[in-house]
Amino acid sequence: MTDVAPPASQSSAAEKAAVLIESLPWLKKFRDRIMVIKFGGNAMVDDALLRAFAEDVVYLRHTGIRPVIVHGGGPQISNMLERLEIESEFKGGYRVTTPETMDVVRMVLTGKVNPELVDEINAHGPLASGTTGEDAGLFIGRRRPPIEVDGETVDLGRVGDIVGVRPEVLHSMIDAGLIPIVSSIAPDVDNPGESLNVNADAAASALATALNAEKLVILTDVAGLYSDWPDRDSLVSSITASELEAMLPSLESGMIPKMRACLDAVRGGVPKAAIIDGREPHSVLLEIFTERGIGTEVVA
Repeated sequence: MTDVAPPASQSSAAEKAAVLIESLPWLKKFRDRIMVIKFGGNAMVDDALLRAFAEDVVYLRHTGIRPVIVHGGGPQISNMLERLEIESEFKGGYRVTTPETMDVVRMVLTGKVNPELVDEINAHGPLASGTTGEDAGLFIGRRRPPIEVDGETVDLGRVGDIVGVRPEVLHSMIDAGLIPIVSSIAPDVDNPGESLNVNADAAASALATALNAEKLVILTDVAGLYSDWPDRDSLVSSITASELEAMLPSLESGMIPKMRACLDAVRGGVPKAAIIDGREPHSVLLEIFTERGIGTEVVA
């Protein structure tokens, strides 16, 4: 006797239809628009979350949205440095990047993280293409000057900031129907031939601004921004740029780069920026295609 799955109940079918209808306004609003997504956090090292993220990106592409993915690779870089018995040092929340460490950063981002993400997306068809901030001079970087940490002046080495973006190469990829996957490395404008380790949140923000993106979405490992951490009832669903600017000095050190990236993007003309919980499967779709969204949204 052949097992036959029971038909879905009418109520279940109605619920699915309601979800699809809820997405209709957003499908119309975001069609043909560029959306920059920073991929990071636990989703980078959890195979199930990685697959769910890739499915989300492919879904966006097939609905007419033009996704651009930016990634770092902190956990993978730390693991490789440990395997190579190279000391990994952090000062003021930043990885001190010696020339030796920078070689590992490039190797991991361009040789491991980027192609793995490209492969996961391309399991659904030839859609993704990997690149770095160095390719075709996409990013223009400048080495960060020494910073003060606990009263001590610290040279972070080859840690840089993006001071310019040449988005033409990405526009060509997008116009060809591809999904660019960008690793956060930048050439040093003051020292040709040298590379800089750039914060991926800041890289995604700069890219969203340069591409005139409709939205910036940053995946992280928390539910969003809390106005009174650790009170979990204080989760902020929406905040204005001026309100966020006032909050920045009081935030946890790990949240500051992410919220600064959102703030800079909105100040740079991106209509909306959001941080979302990448530990939640399909969080990208929940943020973009539902009325309430997920996480915290920053608006002008």
